[in-house]
Amino acid sequence: MNIDQQVTYLMRGTAYGDPAMHETMKKELRERLIESESSGRPLRVYCGYDPRTSDLHIGHTVTMRKLRQFQELGHHVIFVVGTYTALIGDPSDKDKLRAQLSPEEARINAETYAEQAFRILDREETEVRYNAEWLSNLTFKDLIHLSSNFTLQQFLTRENFKKRFENEEAVYFHELFYAIMQGYDAYALDADVQVGGTDQMFNIMTASRKIMSFYDKKPNIGIILGILPGTDGDVKMSKSLGNHIPLNTTPEDMFGKVMSVPDKAMPSYARLVTRWTVDKINHFEEAIEKGELHPRDAKFELAQEITSAFFDDEKAQKAKEHFITLFQKKDTPDDMEVFITTGEPVLLDVLVDSGLVRSKSQVRRLVEQNGVKIDGDAVKDPYMVLEPPVVVQVGKRRFLKVEK
Repeated sequence: MNIDQQVTYLMRGTAYGDPAMHETMKKELRERLIESESSGRPLRVYCGYDPRTSDLHIGHTVTMRKLRQFQELGHHVIFVVGTYTALIGDPSDKDKLRAQLSPEEARINAETYAEQAFRILDREETEVRYNAEWLSNLTFKDLIHLSSNFTLQQFLTRENFKKRFENEEAVYFHELFYAIMQGYDAYALDADVQVGGTDQMFNIMTASRKIMSFYDKKPNIGIILGILPGTDGDVKMSKSLGNHIPLNTTPEDMFGKVMSVPDKAMPSYARLVTRWTVDKINHFEEAIEKGELHPRDAKFELAQEITSAFFDDEKAQKAKEHFITLFQKKDTPDDMEVFITTGEPVLLDVLVDSGLVRSKSQVRRLVEQNGVKIDGDAVKDPYMVLEPPVVVQVGKRRFLKVEK
């Protein structure tokens, strides 16, 4: 790729919410790429991931995919595990206080992060760092100097803090440190580029650039990417909301979950999760919009590409065949779990005791919504007595064979 092609490739999926800012970052990226090419020094590119849980989902991989693009162009990628920022918890996309992790909890969760990331990143070409290395050494004097770059008004005009302040909900002082800590990460790593989602706009575009300038370093370029919606198609993918697609899952589960995504979210998934080129994505979206590609067929194409990206082509094809057999042909799977019962089994008890549904209230709610079937027929009574052997289906993908 020439420089212009590289800029187009690396700016794909960016979302600044401001055309002027987009052009500024595009211009700075182009200049930095020219400098890199002439000097032979690869750009230093990083993104940080706080180990709030032990598992990553495909929403996390949006930024990893961008890091991988920089790797493909020969640049140096740093995968930062936020073992110290996780002690506060990023308040950027939250309208309430995050629970604070202990250092031990952060350490345990961090152990799995890099390994999961190597499903996207080149293991041999990725530098893994933990920000406790430098943040734990800051003194109170350092913090005074760093915080002098910001005003309280800058924080209180941020949407999440502003909302809490206006609702007379507590905004804790330690939450303000998070952006400063992330800004110091960029300085400590001598970063040319920092990658993050739109929820990181202030942390990257204000805090990081201010702190790097404060230390007389050229401020890093912010590559700000759109946020991947969850499987509900509306809000940010989150494990806590149950709308996530985990990395540590099966090809069949990943394929099925992508197929469950609403049609309106397909463009976001195409732009942010696939390996497709810009031309391919544009053609995909135009074909759907013009009616040349049926939404069902588009989703099959999308699910196969995403599953293949995290597993391989063969496993993605088998996952597709499994989905067609299971859902389009209305067949039940051959390898479903078996639950052995005695006496006269009541549906509600069987679903809870087997672990297929978490609570009795959830069973009642699912039955009301026609979400439970016995041998293919929806049931109306959560207290009905089953006559084994029967196959119980909950939702689209959960099956249980009940036998005496």
